[in-house]
This record gives sequence, structure tokens and C-alpha cells, in this order.
Amino acid sequence: MASPFHWFKPMAFHARHDALGSHPLAVLQDAERGRTVRIAHRGATVLSIEVTHAGARVDLADGYRDAAELEARPSSRFAVMMPFANRIAGARYRFDGVVHDLQPGVAEAERAARHGFVRGVDFRLEALTADADGAEAHFATALAPDAHPGYPFAIAFALHYRLDARGLALTSTVRNTGYTPAPCFFGWHPYFRLGGSPMESWELQVPAATVVATDADFIPLPGAAAHRPLGAEPTLDFRTPRPVGALALNHAYADLRADADGRARTRLRDPASGLGLALWQERGVMLAFTADTVSRDVRGSLALEPMESWADAFNRPDCAAAIRLEPGAERHFRCGVEFETA
Repeated sequence: MASPFHWFKPMAFHARHDALGSHPLAVLQDAERGRTVRIAHRGATVLSIEVTHAGARVDLADGYRDAAELEARPSSRFAVMMPFANRIAGARYRFDGVVHDLQPGVAEAERAARHGFVRGVDFRLEALTADADGAEAHFATALAPDAHPGYPFAIAFALHYRLDARGLALTSTVRNTGYTPAPCFFGWHPYFRLGGSPMESWELQVPAATVVATDADFIPLPGAAAHRPLGAEPTLDFRTPRPVGALALNHAYADLRADADGRARTRLRDPASGLGLALWQERGVMLAFTADTVSRDVRGSLALEPMESWADAFNRPDCAAAIRLEPGAERHFRCGVEFETA
């Protein structure tokens, strides 16, 4: 006789609401593998990425620790960068023959345009769901024309986080809701750490053919001069995994080589513990920053920043096609983190 009782496997993935002070959070959880990701509505900012390694919980994210940091945004930890990533030279750019000034009236010595406009925005949480295969949080916001000086364009922006068995994936969607072409692209600014071991011992691998040469303000050199083959820059060559050591990195890597599945993977690993991660992206550049100039925990973590296009892309003819979005058009950029745990 068949048993009247039915056994159900508990659902591995969960999604719930939480808060950090007055700031609402979305929490994604993989109960089976012992992984939890906390994301603030403010800036759609990841605060923590907890994984289980060797039976212990480890936070791979060097994110904001409290509400005050989330509001002040020091060092742009896990910043979502849109409609541009990194820097724009002199806070000015030319698009379709028109010069735009992002900081009108600001003295030359004080001008700095970095990381876009959405870091301090409270995103709408459109959906928070979980099923047997993953947990997801969908965030959205919009840029209205002239809401920011020097950016007279209308952009709808959505960011989809998904935690599943492979790791944490991000899908950025930008749509031009205006009547004229617009420049825009996406970047992500995460800081990672691998337990309590020093960064100098971590092994880094970046599957790039070139490194981007910049001036003293980290603006890429004009034209072809910005492309430096890694064969000519052995100090910066991480095509084969090697320790970060004492090297100070604030360099973008270009011409990324993708694996068979179309993902270009930058890898970071602690050889002592075996804990590691792979930061993947489908295109663009990878910027590695050893956090030498941050406001706290100097060199305590390594920023690995997947960007859809280059720093100062708004001013580069060789980036024009990648950042141009026609009226009504939509573009996606995908990246994420795969975890290497035992």
C-alpha cells in the first residue's frame, strides 16, 4: 500500500526582505550551498557575499559595513556605474558634435566626473523571487533628460541579480526612452577579499592581450597609444596566474579572451586555503585596483571591475559604436561571480 506521506525536498533558494538601518535590502540565499547575498535598494549596491568554505562562512565582499557608509559611498564599493563607468576627462565630452559639461562652473583643478549618476539613487525593487533553481532581485530606475548637468538624455535602467548554483550573475539593461541617440554604458565596481589572508599572497589571472595605458589622471591615452601589448608590460602581465605581491594596480585590461561558453574569466585565488572566485563578463574591459588609495582597509581587498567600455569612453572615437544607443533601442551587459569553494 502506498504511503499517504509525500517527501518533498526543501527548496534550496530563498529571497526575502531585510533592512540596514532605514535602508531596505533584498536578500538572496542558497541554503543548500550556504551562500547569501545582501543587496541594498540604495544604488542597487551589494553589501555582502557570504559563502561556505571548508565548513566556515566567509564574506567575499568588502562592502559597506553600515548605513552611514552606504549613504556616504566611500571608495564606491560595489558601485553600479551608469550611464558611464570610471572617469570622463575634465568632466566634459563631445557627442554628435555637441560639447556637454557635466560640472558647469566648477574650477578646472576641482573637476572630476566618475562612475555615473546612480550610486546614490534609491532603486525600485520590481521583483524578489525564488524557486528551485535560483533566487532573483530585479531593480530599476531611470534618468530623466537634464536631471544631471551635461546629460540631456532619457535612459531607463534595469539591473537583475540572480543567485544560482553557478554563483551570482548580473544583467544590466539600458533603454533609450528619448528622441535622440544617447551615450551610455554599464560598469560594476566590486571589491573582493579571500578570508583573512593578505592580498599580496592571492593569485590573479586576467585573460587579456593588452593593458590600457593612461596619463597621470588615469585617462587612457589617445587612439592606438592606449593599447599596450602585455608582452611589452611584463610587470602587469597576469595571463598566467601569479601572486599580486606588492604591485599597485589601477589598470584596465582589454582584448579579453573568452572561454568556450563566451565568458571571459578573471580569476582570484588564495593558494593557502583554496578559496577563489572567477569574475566573468561577456565583453568590455576588466579594471583591477589594489585599493591603495581607499579611505579604510588599504590593500585589504582587490577591486575587479567589469566595464562594458573604457574609462573616458564618451570622448573616444574607438568606443563610439559601443556606447551609442539609438532612440527606442535596448542593450544588455552580463557579468557575474562564480565561487570556488570546498
